[in-house]
Amino acid sequence: MTVAGTVTQSDSQPAYEVLRRVWGYDEFRPLQEEAVSDVIASRDSLVVLPTGGGKSLCYQVPALVRDGMAVVVSPLISLMKDQVDALTANGVAAALVNSTQSDEQKRTTAARIRSGEIRLLYMAPERLLSERTLSFLESVPISFFAIDEAHCVSNWGHDFRPEYRGLRILKQRFPDASVHAFTATASERVRDDIAEQLQLQSPKVLVGSFDRPNLTYRMLPSDGKLRQIRNVIDQHRGESGVVYCITRKEVEQTAAALESAGVSSLPYHAGLDDATRQANQEAFIQEKVDVIVATVAFGMGIDKSNVRFVIHAGMPKSIEHYQQESGRAGRDGLAAECVLIYSGGDTMTWKRIMENGDRSNFEDAMKSVYSMADLCSGVRCRHAAIVSYFGQEFDVDNCNACDVCLGELDTVEDPVTLSQKILSGVIRLKGRFGVAYTVKMLTGSRDQKLMDAGHDQLSTYGLLSNEAASTVKMWVEQLISQDYLARVGEYGTLALTPTGQQLLKRIGSVTLTRPNLKSSSRSSSRGAKPETSWEGVDRGLFEHLRSLRSELATQRSVPAYVIFGDAVLRQLARQRPSVLNKMSNIRGIGERKLEEFGTLFLESMDEYCQGGDLDRDVSVTDTSVAPPPPPKRPASAKGTLAQNEANDLFRQGKSIAEVAQAMGRAESTVNGYLSSFIAEDGIVDASPWVEAKKIPWIEEAMAASDDGRFKPIHDALAANDAIEDKISYEEIRVVASCFRNKPATT
Repeated sequence: MTVAGTVTQSDSQPAYEVLRRVWGYDEFRPLQEEAVSDVIASRDSLVVLPTGGGKSLCYQVPALVRDGMAVVVSPLISLMKDQVDALTANGVAAALVNSTQSDEQKRTTAARIRSGEIRLLYMAPERLLSERTLSFLESVPISFFAIDEAHCVSNWGHDFRPEYRGLRILKQRFPDASVHAFTATASERVRDDIAEQLQLQSPKVLVGSFDRPNLTYRMLPSDGKLRQIRNVIDQHRGESGVVYCITRKEVEQTAAALESAGVSSLPYHAGLDDATRQANQEAFIQEKVDVIVATVAFGMGIDKSNVRFVIHAGMPKSIEHYQQESGRAGRDGLAAECVLIYSGGDTMTWKRIMENGDRSNFEDAMKSVYSMADLCSGVRCRHAAIVSYFGQEFDVDNCNACDVCLGELDTVEDPVTLSQKILSGVIRLKGRFGVAYTVKMLTGSRDQKLMDAGHDQLSTYGLLSNEAASTVKMWVEQLISQDYLARVGEYGTLALTPTGQQLLKRIGSVTLTRPNLKSSSRSSSRGAKPETSWEGVDRGLFEHLRSLRSELATQRSVPAYVIFGDAVLRQLARQRPSVLNKMSNIRGIGERKLEEFGTLFLESMDEYCQGGDLDRDVSVTDTSVAPPPPPKRPASAKGTLAQNEANDLFRQGKSIAEVAQAMGRAESTVNGYLSSFIAEDGIVDASPWVEAKKIPWIEEAMAASDDGRFKPIHDALAANDAIEDKISYEEIRVVASCFRNKPATT
């Protein structure tokens, strides 16, 4: 076996250089630098960062610093494909191997690995652990192994996958290669199990904050669930969002109802055939549809950064699941909304599902369900409640990013007296009944079981008969969440806690709320920094650039965020750079992206800003935030030189393919250079690059676009039966560039 030499270190400088050059960032997020340093130093490590915390950079950056090839273990093909697409777009040699590939594709990848070209190789645990794969990897330089979604290793985790257990063999077969585990959610018990199962050697354990400050949490009692879902979606029109449902049937019904109401949506669940499920997922990722309605089968493999809202149309089965599912929102660091619509039946639904499954862990599973129910009905800051569940402290008095702290809950005027009534009712039932039965007794239900037991004769019977059963149930659950009541045993019967006994004597304080179903106003979260908020952003230009991004993503068959994330588009629409060297200062634009897309986006901004008479090169300053990071190297100078080189070649009469070959650039990049060349030289004849017969068709179809976007033009041409030959976006761009140089006619 050949193992690549490790890098000792103070290699933080090479890591920062890679971060700037490839990803266009000047600084790491919290804990990223420490995690990167551990990988570079070849120290086994276990890293827990919440969804959106930037786990992938923790192993992608070191893979480009260290010698040899890094092997990344990932559970889903879609997740691997997205990461490889994103890496490739940034100019990184990455590949994946999976069962859907042909033998020829696998042979090509093997040849690239042997030649030393591949820096990151992605594969599922099953393929990695095959003897053929292990033997092959022993013959090439391996820098390290990165185990993504590492909680799958532990049967105490929320997504245990037995095949992950076999990864312990890596330390035996590759004793000189370090192993690094990454996950979004793992309790201390799960972390210890991961380290033991993977046989990590004295691993460095890094646990980031479980708080996601850019997310705004709201917990709403169900009251016309579909209407509540629609209200949230209406506030996010045109934005990407996920609606989670507990059952497949509810997914189908919700998706159909939303579609009939004019919401662009598709269903996703394990009951759909593979082709439909994959097509729906791709439509969502590529922004051909706004909303995906799904069971929890959807999500782990989704690396879509610009999900602006997540709605749970039912309670998840644990806070771990909620943290991960709600964490699909706002992965780009921009503000996003998470709304959970819950009802009393959710707990029983999960209980039935678990009773019909593996009962070996039933009691622990139900404890997780009850903890989630307590979060829903609780009156404590949602951010604080989630963070404390994972054993961390929350040191913010008011998060300003949840329904509790935003004052959207209506509090009861005399909560102690009301609590005493409920606690007394629990005492009269002698701790033998659960929430539902207790609520029936307190509200004076004529339920036959209650009558037969003689509980209609209790002094507390009907004590809250003037209140809705759903409201009383909410109060009971709020008393549980504040530790005045507790669920006991497998059946969750109610009992008073010591603090509950004290509250009966009016010792202590309690908060109870009434449903406030009207409050769902959007608000900015405390994590929305000026550079990533909407402040100063021209929304029209943002949408204009978003359309260009969509076109480019469609042409390349990649997710839109692979081109540029929403944060980059907002910065472009805020600062509106006029030249490449100023565009290079936008956070998130690396060298390859600047070369590949810089000219295209500058041209698009030129079109929009000239029409709207907008200022360019807007300076963004804000003394309330930390000083800006040091300026980047002027990588854009390279882009300017490349444009000049392309101009010279075009003036020599070279075709797009010839220029691409001469410059060693992709044809898509050269198309951008061509558009700038046409504008600079005032060219009005597109025939050197577009067949003459196509030009009139394109010019005629240009009337289909009011704002200069190419998609309406492309669609109009595709719908014209008189046109036999397919017309590409590149041809449309060339003709449009020439057309703009023609003198206006009167």
